[in-house]
Amino acid sequence: MDYVNGPGRNHLFVPGPVNIPEQVLRAMNRNNEDYRSPAVPALTKTLLEDVKKIFKTTSGTPFLFPTTGTGAWESALTNTLSPGDRTVSFLIGQFSLLWIDQQKRLNFDVDVVESDWGQGANLEVLASKIAEDKSHTIKAVCIVHNETATGVTNNLATVRKILDHYQHPALFLVDGVSSICALDFRMDEWGVDVALTGSQKALSLPTGLGIVCASPKALEASKTAKSVRVFFDWSDYLKFYKLGTYWPYTPSIQLLYGLRAALDLLFEEGLDNVIARHARLGKATRLAVEAWGLKNCTQKEEWFSDTVTAVVVPPHIESSEIVKRAWKRYNLSLGLGLNKVAGKVFRIGHLGNLNELQLLGCLAGVEMVLKDIGYPVKFGSGVAAASAFLQNSTPLIPSRI
Repeated sequence: MDYVNGPGRNHLFVPGPVNIPEQVLRAMNRNNEDYRSPAVPALTKTLLEDVKKIFKTTSGTPFLFPTTGTGAWESALTNTLSPGDRTVSFLIGQFSLLWIDQQKRLNFDVDVVESDWGQGANLEVLASKIAEDKSHTIKAVCIVHNETATGVTNNLATVRKILDHYQHPALFLVDGVSSICALDFRMDEWGVDVALTGSQKALSLPTGLGIVCASPKALEASKTAKSVRVFFDWSDYLKFYKLGTYWPYTPSIQLLYGLRAALDLLFEEGLDNVIARHARLGKATRLAVEAWGLKNCTQKEEWFSDTVTAVVVPPHIESSEIVKRAWKRYNLSLGLGLNKVAGKVFRIGHLGNLNELQLLGCLAGVEMVLKDIGYPVKFGSGVAAASAFLQNSTPLIPSRI
């Protein structure tokens, strides 16, 4: 029995890890097997081909590492850069901060562009830095597509336009941990050189797979990059790709079968439909927050995230009390505020294998928690605003037409 068991299902609305569909759980419910048998390479081959679809790339080379997003970060950096290389990286929240910290600890020369938490990456500053860099000392631009701590989504197409306008050869490295499979992401069209995600976010799997996709330009850079890497070395994987066995070490077999099921669900729904569903759920959540009389941490509509909403609470309320109360009384898991916004925001995750009625249940729970802690919320206000929008915008389920 769970140590903290509660009746019914836990309503998991943190921005990852997320709910795991029954089909994925069943696919993973299997014994270990010999990964050197023909079955696992055959499975892996189909996964590598299909993973390219979620990045929207035909030319990229994917790698499935048994790791987290943090490991995927390290793989992206160490395979393409050398110690002392200059990177430009944007500090806009907790996860961009952690990636910057990793870059510094790996001995890169990190040029940090900082914005207020709740703002997107300052791309005007990027443009000026790229314009000034006539000798091309900047080797990579590193950006978090969707900053989970603040609910901010950055415009990747604009980054590519800046690099192209000044004909700058810097690599374009993107953390898509809480965006890929939920937000519009176009690796080839936007000229992304390395993109990465984690299995526990929009893919709706357990934590444990760091998925990296490298462009031909990134693979070429890896041939001369001098950063030390062993576990995350692309060249080891590429050797086994050529052999047709695919794995330089033991893979997480159950997660591979789970990934197969997760991809099948995404493709059955249609990736564009998945992105549209996330857009609906994000909009509905923001309408509820507005109806409660609360503010979004994200300062401009152009930065609104469709996978997570960070809700600012009044100064006299400690946001962690909302999170604690939700879990202890209603079996509802919400995201804490992190670092600079700790105590000031709580986060509602709305990503992964999630539908409209699940979200409405979460919003009803948030209203009860707000009333519990003394905030003068009108019962049903947020739920009504979200319901009205969803009733007008939710299409028929494609597989049931």
